Amino acid sequence: MLKNKKEIKKYLYVIIGATILSFGIYNVHQQTDITEGGILGTLLLLEYWFHIPPPISSFVMDFVCYGVAFLCFGKVFAKFAIISSLTFATTYSLWELFPPILPNLSDYPLIAAVVGALFVGIGCGLVVREGGACNGDDALAMILSKFTKKPIAFCYMFTDLTVLLLSLTYIPFARIVYSLVTVTISSFILGKIVDTKKEDDKKDDIH
Repeated sequence: MLKNKKEIKKYLYVIIGATILSFGIYNVHQQTDITEGGILGTLLLLEYWFHIPPPISSFVMDFVCYGVAFLCFGKVFAKFAIISSLTFATTYSLWELFPPILPNLSDYPLIAAVVGALFVGIGCGLVVREGGACNGDDALAMILSKFTKKPIAFCYMFTDLTVLLLSLTYIPFARIVYSLVTVTISSFILGKIVDTKKEDDKKDDIH
């Protein structure tokens, strides 16, 4: 019975996390055009420099990242990744049926960057702490963390900052700087949430 309760709790964390993420992306990122790092930023780079359509590059990159992550983490990753991805897609479609709930922060880019980071950090953090992924960015960071032995927050920061710096080749610095704020804060929050999970697991093992 205890095991079932823990399993249900894990599912709830993943569903809540994906819902928080989709809410933030729709209500903050979409309204304010916050530039992304990671895979999403890479898609924009490939489109700009090599004219590769994002739907094609997105499918290939996500397929590769999810495939490698499945080989590394097995069925647990696949199970929670599917749930989080479906939850994200479903809830995002739900938000689109209504006007944005949050006020438009386009005139306050720094506030938008911070608020957006909170949604991304908390949302992705809850999903990743249970071993799932909402997108290829999460899977890529988990893979890098496993093989480099670096904290997952560092891996998120590394991939995001690398892509954002490359994005300076076609995006003004003034716009990139707010994205740097977003990825820095969201990576920090995500790392704290994942670390808290590890500490809880250690306590459970002791008891």
